[in-house]
Amino acid sequence: MRRSARNIVLGITAALFVTAATAQTSAVDGSIIPLYPQGTTASLGVPEIRERRDDAGGLMIRNVSEPTLELFRPAPGRANGTAVIVAPGGGFVGLGYDAEGTAVARALALRGVTAFVLKYRTILSPPNPTELPEVHMKEMDAIMKRATSGIPVEVPLFAGEKHAVEDGARAMVIVRQRASEWGIDPKRVGFLGFSAGGFLAADLAIGDKASRPDFVGLIYGGLRTPVPTDAPPAFIAAAADDEFLPNDSVQLYAAWRREGVAAELHVYEHGGHGFGLRPKGTTSDHWFDEFVRWMQSRSLMGPGTPHPG
Repeated sequence: MRRSARNIVLGITAALFVTAATAQTSAVDGSIIPLYPQGTTASLGVPEIRERRDDAGGLMIRNVSEPTLELFRPAPGRANGTAVIVAPGGGFVGLGYDAEGTAVARALALRGVTAFVLKYRTILSPPNPTELPEVHMKEMDAIMKRATSGIPVEVPLFAGEKHAVEDGARAMVIVRQRASEWGIDPKRVGFLGFSAGGFLAADLAIGDKASRPDFVGLIYGGLRTPVPTDAPPAFIAAAADDEFLPNDSVQLYAAWRREGVAAELHVYEHGGHGFGLRPKGTTSDHWFDEFVRWMQSRSLMGPGTPHPG
């Protein structure tokens, strides 16, 4: 029996905000970079909500009006010149800021990558986290119907997606403009997105060239088309038992390959939606190591020029 819309949303919210085991790292982090001058983006009219929830994987952020980047730098002498902007998921309603943001950024910094967590704008939600916006309830109901039908139609744009894409594009421009300050090769700036952040990563990958990443990681994200022939190479990962986006990873891979664009696909037997870095005892536990190996194969983990294609 198909679950109710409310149970669907609460289920995906819990899945999106799982956390990873805490790793020790000597990365230098904590610098916050505003994407725009204060007050230049339209405010939601309510304060930003930041909730520390152990049952939800750490920090959750909702009602974001002022988007930022948080910088995580490798230890001195460890930087390899590559940068990755990390976009957490949360249905464009909230951000699983720790589970799919800071935990991943620290793991990247530990491997010499200069990482940034993107806090992008969200839609307005009530103070009570169990009272989610009606528009989001309808979006999630449509996604569940799509998942159970098996019909490979593209998900319509989410209510908050337009502003998130603007913020992602702005983040790409800022990182490239300040690349020399942070010891980054401006031609080696990637974007790694989870769930809603994966939709955002796909949007940027097929969007305007000026803000297009040099490579993308699409982790249990969704299909966005059309894919241009000069789209960046993509690393795509998801689980076969993903309840919400069961087919999108294969569709993304097919869309990239139809245009002759480099892509690598990992579909794990188990892992569900929102596995992040949380150990689950399934092969999905290894996606991050495989992402790093993919970056290594493309000469992105040390000095040099990215792999052609």
